[in-house]
Amino acid sequence: MVTLLAAPAEPLTDAGDAQLIVAAVLGIAAVVVLIAWGKVHPFLALILGAGVLGVAAGVGAEAIVTSFSGGVGSTVGGVGLLIALGAMIGGLLAESGGADGIVTRIVDRVSGRGLPWAMAGVAALIGLPLFFEVGVVLLVPIVLLVAKRTGVSLMKVGIPALAGLSVLHGLVPPHPGPLVAISSLNADLGLTLGLGLLIAVPTVIVAGPVFGNMISRYVPATIPEALLPTRTPAAVGGAERGATGRRQADVDGELLTEDDLVNPGTGRPGAPVDDSGTETARRAPKFWPAVITVLLPVVLMLLRAIGELTLAEDTAGRRVLDIIGTPIVALLAGVIVAMFTLGFQAGFSRKQVSSVLGGSLPPIAGILLIVAAGGGFKQVLVDAGVGNLVADAAKDASLSPLLLGWLVAVGIRVATGSATVATITAAGIVAPLATTMDRPGVALLALAIGCGSLFFSHVNDAGFWLVKEYFGLTVGQTIKSWSVLETIISVVGFAGVLLLDLLL
Repeated sequence: MVTLLAAPAEPLTDAGDAQLIVAAVLGIAAVVVLIAWGKVHPFLALILGAGVLGVAAGVGAEAIVTSFSGGVGSTVGGVGLLIALGAMIGGLLAESGGADGIVTRIVDRVSGRGLPWAMAGVAALIGLPLFFEVGVVLLVPIVLLVAKRTGVSLMKVGIPALAGLSVLHGLVPPHPGPLVAISSLNADLGLTLGLGLLIAVPTVIVAGPVFGNMISRYVPATIPEALLPTRTPAAVGGAERGATGRRQADVDGELLTEDDLVNPGTGRPGAPVDDSGTETARRAPKFWPAVITVLLPVVLMLLRAIGELTLAEDTAGRRVLDIIGTPIVALLAGVIVAMFTLGFQAGFSRKQVSSVLGGSLPPIAGILLIVAAGGGFKQVLVDAGVGNLVADAAKDASLSPLLLGWLVAVGIRVATGSATVATITAAGIVAPLATTMDRPGVALLALAIGCGSLFFSHVNDAGFWLVKEYFGLTVGQTIKSWSVLETIISVVGFAGVLLLDLLL
């Protein structure tokens, strides 16, 4: 959702509109049929679906491969690195006991009925400066552990968290889509931010706790044990499984047991030792250092956003904030700080910290491949000209600017899977109309486009596969929950835009 894969100046095919529509339908249908009926792994299904799409659109074989590879590389270079770094922070948070501390505080202070509301609020707050994927990888360990510890349905706590992240991603600066829309339409940033927050609050409530409570009756999601951030021993060949159910290998290939990571220095074999061989005691990280460590990337990215709004581009402070607030740099800083505040603070040696960091990557390998293939599928759609087809069809439509902006964003979102591409393209199409509107109208137009850019995430969206894999859902369950959630956000948010338009 954050990787901008722009359409080329010239599509890779000269196919007509009807052929492109048929090609898009066939490509998406191929992915769904292969996964749901053929039981083909999503990674392979996405590759084959992209091939079907390209061939049906009349794109040459070499161009299909080049386009798909480019989309994979762009997605891995952006989303993939963020997922990996976030998983490392999550691994240290889980193995050190920091996640247990956070969950205990939440469970002790919030009742069962209040948990969905608490998760929605926390996700919305964190989602202010965070890209969607970063928020997912940081919040998923907490969501899974809360569901496990309290017995509350995963959908009841997971859907509100996803709603909080998604609403802020689509409607509120400093996310890239809203910022570009504000710039293209010459909207007032402060007014757009204020109106966006007004719309975001009821939208998160309806799409989060309310919808989560309803959908939990129809999607009995099971917590994926492989990603559960708790230390759950399960002997396999004499070795134990760590926080994510994996066998943890030390840096020299020696398997770490549960005792290596958990038991305090009691003089028993297997107690944690430092690099000199001296026993160390296991200490649970304190609550606030653990929270600060998780929020560090958030703060750094927020500082960058503030700098972009308040500092001139050529100032030293602006340049520093631009660097440290880059998502990859911010998450890398979070990993480094977590090594000290979570790893070493818990009594882990350097060897054990390295083992935990390395052990956090194998469980997400499948997720990375599926998300990357989703990016490749999306790029073939864009390069074939499907996105341009939707944009061209809307240029001469005689509709209200707000409705037109929303519909154009909806069409491009459904066709390409990218909320950012949908926002930027729709803003460019309706920009001439903004010159005839007042300040509140222009701000609402930017928000209408943001709402449309979130409509019905499906198999061509990397976020769809991210949610599916992290929550252990089938394709059908993901459509019933995540896709419907995104549609509710889009429709309820747009209804809020229309309501404000009547009042202002």
